[in-house]
Amino acid sequence: MDGLRFAFGTLTVLPARITRWDRDAARAGMLCAPLAGLVVGLCAAAVGGVFLLLGSGPLLAAVLTVGVPALMTRGLHLDGLADTADGLGSAKPAEEALRVMKQSDIGPFGVIVLLFALLAQVGALYELYGEGWAHGAAGAVLAAAVARLALTHASRHGVPAARPEGLGAIVAATVPLRPAALTTGLVLVLCTAAGALLSPYDALRLPLAALAALGVAELLLRRCVRRFGGVTGDVFGAVEETAATVALVALTLG
Repeated sequence: MDGLRFAFGTLTVLPARITRWDRDAARAGMLCAPLAGLVVGLCAAAVGGVFLLLGSGPLLAAVLTVGVPALMTRGLHLDGLADTADGLGSAKPAEEALRVMKQSDIGPFGVIVLLFALLAQVGALYELYGEGWAHGAAGAVLAAAVARLALTHASRHGVPAARPEGLGAIVAATVPLRPAALTTGLVLVLCTAAGALLSPYDALRLPLAALAALGVAELLLRRCVRRFGGVTGDVFGAVEETAATVALVALTLG
């Protein structure tokens, strides 16, 4: 229960009172992160489905579906994506780049990356909703769950924190490799089962999209560790949004 409270309390706005703020709770919370993503994705899919039923069309449904996770996370992950883009694009030493990321304003790199990420998410969901509500809903749920699974991987052993304080320092290097692998396997099995409900092709397409998202998120994570010396809360947000975007785009291919 401490892990569930930690996951929902840090990754959503849902009323989950965090009773423990230590590395043991963080370990359990990061392993429960995909479950928090599942709830966020289901809420997003429900909103998109309601507006499709009301005759809004796939474009507006896609916009609102993308808006739900932003609201349910207070925009923290999007903010982390923008800040990380500014830090990576600053071409400054690690300490100065981390100071750039802590500033309250958003620089040109952050604006550009944020704009294209949101446009890619809306465009991909528009295509998926064009295939039918079930495909759009599956995309929304998959993207949200896999994005939080990427946070599980970003918290694994061997990934240090860039700062001695903040969320990154609490969760960094808390998740053992074996539980992270088992959680990944479970999510992939569920992706395959959900895709099988749509078509045999989707039973393959959904887990492949999940793997593509995790792969690109891992590349970004390694780049940030080399650039900043470890992870921060902003890096976690960037990893999450990158995984969500790649998962949705991958589902539109093929």
